[in-house]
This record gives sequence, C-alpha cells and structure tokens, in this order.
Amino acid sequence: MDRANIKKIATVSTVCFFASFCYEVAAQNYRILVTNDDGVDSPLLHTLVAELTLIADVEIVVVAPDRNQSGSSQSSIGGPLVVTKVDLEGVAEAYSVSGRPADAVRFAVVQLDSEQSFDLVISGINRGANVGNVSHLSGTVGAAMEGLYHGIPAIAVSQELSGVDTEASARFVSQIVKRYRSMTPLQGVVIAINIPSGELQGVAVRGMGDSYLKTDSYSLNQENGEEPYFEPERIRVESVNPSTDTYAYQQGYISVTPLKFDWTAYSVIDEINTWNLELP
Repeated sequence: MDRANIKKIATVSTVCFFASFCYEVAAQNYRILVTNDDGVDSPLLHTLVAELTLIADVEIVVVAPDRNQSGSSQSSIGGPLVVTKVDLEGVAEAYSVSGRPADAVRFAVVQLDSEQSFDLVISGINRGANVGNVSHLSGTVGAAMEGLYHGIPAIAVSQELSGVDTEASARFVSQIVKRYRSMTPLQGVVIAINIPSGELQGVAVRGMGDSYLKTDSYSLNQENGEEPYFEPERIRVESVNPSTDTYAYQQGYISVTPLKFDWTAYSVIDEINTWNLELP
C-alpha cells in the first residue's frame, strides 16, 4: 500500500498500522514540523511554508488543526483524532487534525517521527499578536511548547491582525531557522516572535510581560428568543514598562522572547518550606 493512496485516517488508533510508511528522507535534511492554531488552510501558514521551502536541504512536514483553534493554549481534546491528508505544494507531507494545536504536534512527533526525528517545530504564522501574558492562552505558543515537551527546539511566530507584510514575516523566521542550522539550537526554549503592523523600528529581545488585551466587561445579549448569553467586551491596554515584549511590540519593534516550559517560582520555594505544612 503506497502512502499516496492513504486518503483519510479515521482515528489515531486506526493509523498505527501504517506508521512504517512514513516519508523517508536523506539523513542530511533538516526536518521541520510546521503547525499553527488558525487551521491548516490559513494563508499565513502557507506563506511561511513557501518561504521555508527555499532553504536548501530542508524537509517540511505540515500537521495543523482542521479549523481555527485560537486560544487553546497547550490543551488537548483527549480523544480520537480524525487525520486527513492534504495537498500542500513543496512539502514532504501534510495533514489536518481534528484536534487542537498541541494534538497536531503530538500526533506528528509520535506518528510521523519514526524514520527521522524533527529538528525544529515552527508554529505560525498566527493572525494576531501573542505578546506578554496573553502567551499563556495562545494555541500558537501552546503548539510550540508541545514541541519543547518532546525535546524539540521550537519557534512560535505571530503578527498583527492587519497592516503586516506576511512575506517579510516569513523571511524573518527563515533567518532564525538558518541561524539554528548553523549552531546548536537553544535547548528547552521556545523563541516567541511577534511582528507589529506599520513601519518596523527594529528587533527587540525582551522578557514576557503585561497584558495588552483586557476583558473590560460583559454585555448580556439574546437573539431570536434563544437563551441569553454574555459577550466579553475586550479593550487594548498600552504597556508602560519598557522591559517587556508588549511594550516593544506596541512601539513598533519585532519582539523576540525566549520562553521556558517550567513555570516554577523558585524564589518562593524556601519561604513555602517555612510554613511547615502537615498532612491533613
């Protein structure tokens, strides 16, 4: 049975038998898994893939959600996945997954990684910024973190909703990929990139901080006699802290932020130990 004849994978359990048909590549190829949280049909993802295919000796595998999964962080549907093969020019193979971004990455690493390990996970390009504390909610960042969870260096890239040259964004990501290929990639770190609209002022490497989106209130709505529902009213907040990625982004800089998987507040471990907590 040829891999090209595989049209649809009903569930994860039904695809296990054809794992041996994974695409075989030369050992010298740099293997990149590309995903996102906007869905496999996102033109921003396609622009990124087109740019990455211009890098010599790179194999691109795309595994992304079958629909928009924004705001899903690193969550999982926790059940069977419908996985469908899709056509995407210039890539070794591409699939849509009926799960969240982290599900897509996990499936790719576990199911498609048997012949040659992925060297890098790239999540994006996302439509909408993921700077500051919003990063914790981001499916784009969550997918990159899932790559990190499996020991693979990862990049998460997002840009403003409008007014951005997506091809330029893709070239910026390509620049980092080329740098990663020429060095030992940063281990245990997700490089989070956020590209603002308008004239770019430069590149700023900053720590994660501030929330530029705030839920200010909820409005009560009801349509055609249906059950009433509360609609969040969100506003944008300007950062005043120059040390944060949010501030740099809002000032017109491409923000580059190294993120870690470990959220532990090590500075308070000793203090909590002084509480002498006892078993109930």
